[in-house]
Amino acid sequence: MTTMTFTHGATAATDTRHPHRLGNVLRACKVLVVTALRVILLGEYDEEAGIHRRSPSYRT
Repeated sequence: MTTMTFTHGATAATDTRHPHRLGNVLRACKVLVVTALRVILLGEYDEEAGIHRRSPSYRT
């Protein structure tokens, strides 16, 4: 029979992630700019714009 010892901090029992606020802000700005350019340049303003489906949907 074996005994296992866990040192403090060796498990993922606590949520001690450090927020990356600058990275989150930059990512949000990128999404906003890309979306605005798609609407302006490509005319994608449909409610399903940007949704990519695995199988093509054929409309008649």
